[in-house]
Amino acid sequence: MLGKKSPQGSGTGGQTSFISLKYLSLCILVIQNTSLVLVLRYSRTMEGPRYLSSTAVVLAEIMKFMTCFFLVLYGNSWKFLETLKLLKHEIIDKYKETLIVSVPSFLYTIQNNLLYVALSNLDAATFQVSYQMKILTTALFSVLLLGKKISRTQWVAVGILTLAVALVQWPTGSSEDTTNTITLSMRLVGLTAVGMACISSGFSGVYFEKVLKGSDTSVWIRNIQLGILGFVFALAGVFIKDYEAVMSDGFFQGYNSIVICVITLQALGGLIVAAVIKYADNILKGFATAVSIVVSSVLSYFVLADFNPTLPFMVGALLVIFSTFLYGKPPPKPKPTETPGGDSTEKPTVVVKNS
Repeated sequence: MLGKKSPQGSGTGGQTSFISLKYLSLCILVIQNTSLVLVLRYSRTMEGPRYLSSTAVVLAEIMKFMTCFFLVLYGNSWKFLETLKLLKHEIIDKYKETLIVSVPSFLYTIQNNLLYVALSNLDAATFQVSYQMKILTTALFSVLLLGKKISRTQWVAVGILTLAVALVQWPTGSSEDTTNTITLSMRLVGLTAVGMACISSGFSGVYFEKVLKGSDTSVWIRNIQLGILGFVFALAGVFIKDYEAVMSDGFFQGYNSIVICVITLQALGGLIVAAVIKYADNILKGFATAVSIVVSSVLSYFVLADFNPTLPFMVGALLVIFSTFLYGKPPPKPKPTETPGGDSTEKPTVVVKNS
């Protein structure tokens, strides 16, 4: 027994390293899932003049573009002119592919603006639980656009998730929320924004997956395309929604260190998750979602003081966590074939020797 340990030394070291990366990715996923929601909610409720969310979306797209540009530049050994030629080829010469990417880019811009609307009207805990409905929309669009087969277990998980989110929204018997800061009308606006964001997230995510599978272009270049187009759409949103406010009090009205933190989290968070997601399996992602819901609820109650948990909310949150794990559960392994003698064994491996 002792003699068998030495040959596995290198393998054990590699396995330990992989496990460390898995837990590191878990921490990153939890921090990303929780910090953006909590900090964004705080930025929309703190005292002082409120910043324009449309301008924050513009700056997030610029930061996302700059980050991806430097990653592509690094991949080209810091050769600036070669990088520009590559981007010209991928973005301008292949303009048809760029136009295809404009669809998810437009939807991502809408989604980012909807998140500000939702968290301006909902506490972080309710938002975090309700936003898991994107699992339902992603499943539906995966079937419709990609032709994916959803297992019976996954459909059961989606049904439980729908019931769970309905429980979270169960009325408490009063015309106002459990806090004095969120009225019924605000709650309705927030939930509507969450629902629209879930639909946008599901469709754009599946559509972008379809684009990536049909092309050999790198993810970072695709994100540069998304950033450029997203900047155009977001800037148009500023002119449509907040033109008078910008002309009156400036583009950066209400900005402070918290707002800069929100923009940074929104711009870089998704890129960081994309970089570590290959180390996280479905169970780990489900666990990250569960921890994020718990942390968001606790901090909403003790720190932001805008959330008072009810029994329906707690039951609904537990069901959301359960359905997330159930949906990400790997399918059962196929049963081994039975031999004529009745023994359940694997098929033997046949080795053909060359004469």
